[in-house]
Amino acid sequence: MSTIVRFAPSPTGLIHIGNARTALLNALVARREGGRFLLRFDDTDRERSRREFADQTEADLAWLGIAPDAVVRQSDRMDLYAQAAELLKKAGRLYPCYETQEELERRRRLQLARGLPPVYDRAALALTDEERRGLEGEGRRPHWRFHLDDVEVAWDDLVRGPSHVACASLSDPVLVREDGSYLYTLPSVVDDIDLGVTQVIRGEDHVTNTGVQIQLFEALGGHVPAFGHHNLLTSSSGEGLSKRLGALSLKSLHEGGLEPMAVASLAVLVGSAESVRAVASLDELAGLVDLAHISRAPAKFDEAELDALNAKLLHDMPYGDIAARLEGAGIGGGAAFWEAVRGNLTRWGDAAAWWPVVEGPVAPVIEDHGFLGQAAALLPDGPYDGGTWRAWTGAVKDRTGRKGRGLFMPLRLALTGLDHGPELAALLPLIGPERARARLSGQTA
Repeated sequence: MSTIVRFAPSPTGLIHIGNARTALLNALVARREGGRFLLRFDDTDRERSRREFADQTEADLAWLGIAPDAVVRQSDRMDLYAQAAELLKKAGRLYPCYETQEELERRRRLQLARGLPPVYDRAALALTDEERRGLEGEGRRPHWRFHLDDVEVAWDDLVRGPSHVACASLSDPVLVREDGSYLYTLPSVVDDIDLGVTQVIRGEDHVTNTGVQIQLFEALGGHVPAFGHHNLLTSSSGEGLSKRLGALSLKSLHEGGLEPMAVASLAVLVGSAESVRAVASLDELAGLVDLAHISRAPAKFDEAELDALNAKLLHDMPYGDIAARLEGAGIGGGAAFWEAVRGNLTRWGDAAAWWPVVEGPVAPVIEDHGFLGQAAALLPDGPYDGGTWRAWTGAVKDRTGRKGRGLFMPLRLALTGLDHGPELAALLPLIGPERARARLSGQTA
């Protein structure tokens, strides 16, 4: 059977790095196994769902390099859910309930006071047809609950191993609200059946739902997929992530100048048996995914670690992979410039800060006019190459007796206006003799 997986966000906010972990794990499993990756928007909540959030989610996934094989919206599939609900009603598995939220809350408090679990007592099943008509005559409209079999549902979780849920300890879940709208569970299972999903890979906050959903798959006559529940990501301080708060959203990480593979590497590898490292491609990352080797404990997403991975990717990135971006940003110098500056970059945007150091104008910092005058007199006419810096500074050292910081720092300050930066052996050929000579004499050039 061909692997079919899905990522099913609700378009109610910006997806964050925790959501990206789920999307990436699904997409990488499909990539490795030659399967299909589906993007399904769970947008049945009409009040909170927004098309702009769905569009941004697709843009975020594209930035990560994820291209869904199909995009599905639950708002387009309401007839399927209605058909499934009718099937369950006819089978006696979906039954009407008329209690208000206040009445249910009173029952829960009473059960707790008696030391009983606060699960729904199925009182609605005892209602006669006449009692139901009476309640509806009062203006009440039913919500519909799925009658769970009081059994223990077991499955071999792709992440957690042998798992089970005692359904007798759960309330019969509401699948259809009073207004006829659907809660998450029914549309999700109907879609997984209709789309042929073979593996449901999602966060561990859905573990308890699995017992209910397996019973629902069976009640609807669908193939039960394999389930895998990965650990959740938290912020570096241990706080949970939320679309509502916008914490670590992919949009903000993208706009912050991070490389998508740095984000993907950390999102996938943190909290697993694999060491966290900068991985250059999704194909390589797919080869490292092993759901069985994901930790059970929550994993912290550390932005400082993300910066380190991002820097590593940039330091190792060949010019061919960056050339178009440099050109698009108006940065010249070609491969020579990239080789000169990439070791000093933490984020891509840093490259733009070094191009003016080459092209100018630079206001030189002059500490010792006499020393710099001697250095300028020894500066060769050109052309310059990778050996020019060493030959020139060697000559300056022999003439002035200076060495170490006393030799190199005044030259750096004059040539770049800064006390730090890329190796001058690589920058000097880009600066060239004319600008170098002007800056050594204190001219802005």
